[in-house]
Amino acid sequence: MIFVFGSNLAGRHGKGAACCAKNSHGAEYGVGVGRTGNAYAIPTKDERIKTLPLPRIAKYVSDFLDYARAHPELEFEVTKIGCGLAGYREHEIKPMFEDAPMNCHLPDWWRSNEKA
Repeated sequence: MIFVFGSNLAGRHGKGAACCAKNSHGAEYGVGVGRTGNAYAIPTKDERIKTLPLPRIAKYVSDFLDYARAHPELEFEVTKIGCGLAGYREHEIKPMFEDAPMNCHLPDWWRSNEKA
């Protein structure tokens, strides 16, 4: 299972799910985008640790979904990226994952039409 987490572009995985990714899933410090170890970083903050705008996050999510589609042999545990330290609400991030392939295990209600 690949742990998918919100990161910053500097790859400083010091707090939240990013810290868990570094400590438990092999995310490489200094790598803020893509796969390292059993982790995949989706940036939600810039190099200065400022929250990225939603359209920019959506591009990184799209890149991740392309990666997941290209690797159907892998399973991905997607955390609630952007909904912790980045400060977004789930209803702002959930639509970015509407077309996620089935090898992406999303947070509970993100595959349904429910509202948080």
